[in-house]
Amino acid sequence: MTPDLLVALVVFAFVSSITPGPNNLMLMASGANFGLRRTVPHMLGVCLGFVFMVSLVGAGLVQVFDLVPFSYLALKGGSVVYLLWLAWKIAHAGPAKGAEAGGRPMTFLQAAAFQWVNPKAWAMALTAITAYAPDRSLLAVAIVALVFGAVNLPSVTSWAMLGQQMARVLTSPARLAIFNWTMAGLLVLSLYPVIWPH
Repeated sequence: MTPDLLVALVVFAFVSSITPGPNNLMLMASGANFGLRRTVPHMLGVCLGFVFMVSLVGAGLVQVFDLVPFSYLALKGGSVVYLLWLAWKIAHAGPAKGAEAGGRPMTFLQAAAFQWVNPKAWAMALTAITAYAPDRSLLAVAIVALVFGAVNLPSVTSWAMLGQQMARVLTSPARLAIFNWTMAGLLVLSLYPVIWPH
């Protein structure tokens, strides 16, 4: 991989990782509802789960969609249903002190598995492999995966920290409910490009 291509990959990884999407919105909601420490497994699951996903996509998983076009449509439909369910869970999440009664943060494995039904993660992985590892060589795929791992963790951490800072403002049940419903609404809105692609 040439230095210019590597710089372009880092920029793409940063922009796609830091911008709002299902992962970042859920991490902000988790940071606000459960605090940064309890959100760490969720953050690590997002980061390492996506690295694993990119690696498998680069190893040839993308060819499944070419061979069985219906599989991509099925994945899209399942993703939409699952994200709607997650939006409902976020809308009804309780405050950190009453987290046992109102919900709990996503675990490492849940967050890692979520990447497989996250439309933004699929778009990022497919674009990254197609644009930055077109030959699908082991080295090129490994570089793409490692760059995303290095860039993604600080990006998702910033969203969880933002949520934790917002918890200082969300001191009343009414404010927290408004925040959670807003996050749930934004998560649903993030499905717009999936449901109605350009």
